[in-house]
Amino acid sequence: MEFKIQNYQDTRSGFGAGLHEIGKMNPKVVALCADLIGSLKMDAFVKDFPERFFQTGISEANMIGMAAGLTIGGFIPFTGTFANFSTGRVYDQIRQSVAYSGKNVKICASHAGLTLGEDGATHQILEDIGLMKMLPGMTVIVPCDYNQTRAAVHAIVSFDGPVYLRFGRPKVPNFTSETEPLIIGKAQLLQEGSDVSIFATGHLVWKAIEAVQILEKQGIRAELYNIHTIKPLDEVAVIESVTKTKCVVTAEEHQRNGGLGDSIAQLLALKLPTPLEMVAVDDLFGQSGTPEELLGLYGLEVSDIVSAAKRAISRK
Repeated sequence: MEFKIQNYQDTRSGFGAGLHEIGKMNPKVVALCADLIGSLKMDAFVKDFPERFFQTGISEANMIGMAAGLTIGGFIPFTGTFANFSTGRVYDQIRQSVAYSGKNVKICASHAGLTLGEDGATHQILEDIGLMKMLPGMTVIVPCDYNQTRAAVHAIVSFDGPVYLRFGRPKVPNFTSETEPLIIGKAQLLQEGSDVSIFATGHLVWKAIEAVQILEKQGIRAELYNIHTIKPLDEVAVIESVTKTKCVVTAEEHQRNGGLGDSIAQLLALKLPTPLEMVAVDDLFGQSGTPEELLGLYGLEVSDIVSAAKRAISRK
């Protein structure tokens, strides 16, 4: 298995590029931001489409309400702020005005997870995937690199319904195809294998690729999927893979409770009970540190995925 790193870019820049592109393509696209234009890389959209941009200031609840209202006029609103403020701070507004009402709002959230880094626990939300996936009708997407984040923006603009799009701050390997579309609800097979199934999402997809390469050198053939759509989960791909390998590892930058591993465990418990190991944050808040320091401290490194794969295999 070989993947070429084209460059290192932050996924939030992929969002900014995608937003600008769909703005040129669709006059119904509007953007709202809670005083974080630069952090969300929305500058190009703001510059070229000022009449379709709304700066709400630090009033995220109002931003969500405004976005829901804009859909009534046929607009497609993209809201932008940090993941902590996109979900935890405005959960009631999202639940009532967006999800319950079935409004076509795209909630776009940057600076998610531990890799936000030095800003610390108050900003490092690790519960947002769980919060969003529990809302009826909410689609949850977590792309793995710049190219896929850009592709995700193109995918969700033509998708009718509320979407939560999660991305991040640090520069990470950009390795997916620049031209490959993101298909909502369809897992991306990165490597075929027969010994263990690894399902990863977001920033941990590249970590999982490196883990698979190490395992291969040790004679272990891992099958690797990039689960960019947490909800709806590609149940067919998961069941087909696990039927073959008989054991599972999940890897994510999120709490163990409520994340990708939680979704896959629930599916397997109902349809195919299987030994499963989760690489995730274990019921802890974050803290200040560099992204790499924190990934290591919380057990989200390449070596942790390798060890989890071996534990899962031993439990067959």
